Amino acid sequence: MNTNTIINLDFLAELGIQKRNPAFSTGRTFASLDSSRATRKIVSPTDGQVIAEVEMATQEDLDHIVATSQKAYENWKILPAPRRGEIVRQIGEALRKYKDPLGKLVTYEMGKIYQEGLGEVQEMIDICDFAVGQSRQLYGLEMKSERQDHRMFEQWHPLGIVGIISAFNFPVAVWSWNAMIAAIGGNVSIWKPSEKTPLTAIACQNILQDVLKANDLPEGIFSYIIGDAAIGASMSHDTRIPLVSATGSTRMGKKVAEAVGARLGKSLLELGGNNALIITENADVEMAIRATVFGAVGTCGQRCTSTRRLIVHASQYDKVKERLLKIYPSLSIGHPLDESSLVGPLIDNDAVDAFKAAINKATSEGGKLLIGGESYSKEGLSSNYVHPAIVEAENHYQIVQDETFAPILYLIKYDGEVENAIRIQNDVKQGLSSAIFTNHLLESEAFLSAAGSDCGIANINIGTSGAEIGGAFGGEKETGGGRESGSDAWKAYMRRQTNTVNYGRVLPLAQGIKFDI
Repeated sequence: MNTNTIINLDFLAELGIQKRNPAFSTGRTFASLDSSRATRKIVSPTDGQVIAEVEMATQEDLDHIVATSQKAYENWKILPAPRRGEIVRQIGEALRKYKDPLGKLVTYEMGKIYQEGLGEVQEMIDICDFAVGQSRQLYGLEMKSERQDHRMFEQWHPLGIVGIISAFNFPVAVWSWNAMIAAIGGNVSIWKPSEKTPLTAIACQNILQDVLKANDLPEGIFSYIIGDAAIGASMSHDTRIPLVSATGSTRMGKKVAEAVGARLGKSLLELGGNNALIITENADVEMAIRATVFGAVGTCGQRCTSTRRLIVHASQYDKVKERLLKIYPSLSIGHPLDESSLVGPLIDNDAVDAFKAAINKATSEGGKLLIGGESYSKEGLSSNYVHPAIVEAENHYQIVQDETFAPILYLIKYDGEVENAIRIQNDVKQGLSSAIFTNHLLESEAFLSAAGSDCGIANINIGTSGAEIGGAFGGEKETGGGRESGSDAWKAYMRRQTNTVNYGRVLPLAQGIKFDI
């Protein structure tokens, strides 16, 4: 079966990307590749086809982009915040115009199903809408001074250049969370997308640069650089970039934090998750099952909020297990641009190997593979497809303690009170997302209490995946402690300044200190 019988690749040209093997460099399109530069072939995980070959940036490229960004910042930061919000509003409108082709590109380059690709672009649109409102609400506080005829208040100013290092699994949404909120605060940004999914970054830049040109704004407000881990490391060490926001593995995040911390810069980290969903004896099991399946197999288990562990009360365990074993064989695996597909591919063969290795490790530690775990093959598809797996396990197994970026659901039984389930849930190094299904008020309140979930996200009768942009997103422990997107996450991109104004004719000192000269 030829892939083109399923999809039409014309959306690539619509986004400024030539069909098959265009050549790209940092911010520019060329008729041919520069033979003196390192290049990377971008292969779709869906069908194994080469979409494009991109030039990888050098340190010289980064220096040029930083210098351009610094120049743009001088003009952007003095633009009134509501005016900056207006630019972001126009970016949101442009994204609406290109939602369909951009959603298809997200799907084709990353591998998530088309509905999830559209949902990711919708997240970008939503954060633009949110940022527009936020541009008129960059509030400070007024504090009452102890000194007569004094006014004391605080205000927030931009930091400057925000470096954004994003991961392959959400190739555009997480960038927008950072870039749009940073922009309304007066910052400029440099985006290093995952080297596995740079074409979506190029498409986004094509879209928003048109908005900047239409408003006679300079280049450098939003920039991107395609490079490997060395470019990300250079950004982390660069004192000209006061904030680096990094999304990815805990291992990567620790390197970023160490480099940025060594120069006393700021880092915003959104790292691994090992998320659990608890089903208590008082749960609506059918609703919990729906949330579990989407959380476990959505994006083929490659979300930082994917459901990895299902902790089920003994009284519900057999029922839940039986229902899952009936549902999993019916999951439609196939090309993610085929709208009948519910499960697409893993990002590459390394991810497939990690998936199988994790299952072998789980069984060697005493776990029982209940279903799945094999490769899935079909003509016209790549070798990156697998059957999602369910493994009966114990929470203390080392492989359960680690995050595997793949569709493996560990089924864990608990007895007694809900506190026992919460204790199991919290007993991992990561702390991103968590969920409990219960119709019992005391159980839900226990889950949300200070003695409850230790994660940055704690949901009642909602799964671990699918956060809305209005709430601050991020987690604790080895998830990094950062917060992006909604609520007051805008403050991460700003510096706080306390101001005191003396409008009197004498100079009293604080704390009643006398210092007469």
